[in-house]
Amino acid sequence: MLPTLRQLQYLKLLAEHGSFSRAAEAANVTQPTLSAGVQELEKILGAPVVDRARSGVILTPVGEEAVRRAGLILAQAEDLLQAAKSAGQPLTGRFRLGVIPTVAPFLLPKVLSAVGARYPKLKLFLREDRTPALITALKAGALDAAIIALPYDTYGLETARIGDDELLAALPANHALVGSGPVSPDQLAGEDLILLEDGHCLRDHALGACGFEAPRSGAEGGFAATSLATLVQMVGAGLGVTFLPAMAVEAGLIDDVPISIRHLDTQSPHREIVICWRAGSSRGAEGRLLAEVFKGA
Repeated sequence: MLPTLRQLQYLKLLAEHGSFSRAAEAANVTQPTLSAGVQELEKILGAPVVDRARSGVILTPVGEEAVRRAGLILAQAEDLLQAAKSAGQPLTGRFRLGVIPTVAPFLLPKVLSAVGARYPKLKLFLREDRTPALITALKAGALDAAIIALPYDTYGLETARIGDDELLAALPANHALVGSGPVSPDQLAGEDLILLEDGHCLRDHALGACGFEAPRSGAEGGFAATSLATLVQMVGAGLGVTFLPAMAVEAGLIDDVPISIRHLDTQSPHREIVICWRAGSSRGAEGRLLAEVFKGA
């Protein structure tokens, strides 16, 4: 006998909520029903999946592995359901799309109206988060696709290209390097470099574009920003130099801030914007369609 999807769903909800009562509420069933489903799953697997404690439920090693596999199985089952619903009618109904924060506010305003006009039956649910969190949600089936920037490890994913986004050097308006020509990494090597916090892929893209292994910081230890808007204000205040994506500059991010923009004199001063989805997902064709709309917007 094999576990049922319902039993796997009960276990997944139990792992997420940490108690039988909250998991039962999320599953819209009674607590005894959920408990019986988990017990039946344990009989099928031949081992306990949870330890019941006063503080809540704790997954056993078998339970942890079962939850991991349950997420993949349930994601595939949902893919099947969505594929059946949208057969012959791509991009209709719900589509959960993740977008990284260094892209979302600059790309989405330009493309959402075009997407809505071309696919009026599409219900787009958006989630903005850092790349690692989006990839985790994507592989767990919590997202159908995500817009990220490459280079990044895309193992287990498929991608469709949207376009390139140039990385630009941003300096205080009164900086000695302000001029009309490109600035080289060697010229920036001695500067206080301000970057986004760890977890933002733009941080790694900026360092990689200039061949820097680590941020150059001042005697105080340097600075890190939580958003591009904060980053811009820090540079405008003369705290250091940074790198900004061209799409953000074109969208007016540095307007009214005393910042000068310079092109980078390096071989790879850009990041590649792509939409990605789980390898083998039935939403892959729709991901490619979205990429085409984004390209033309």
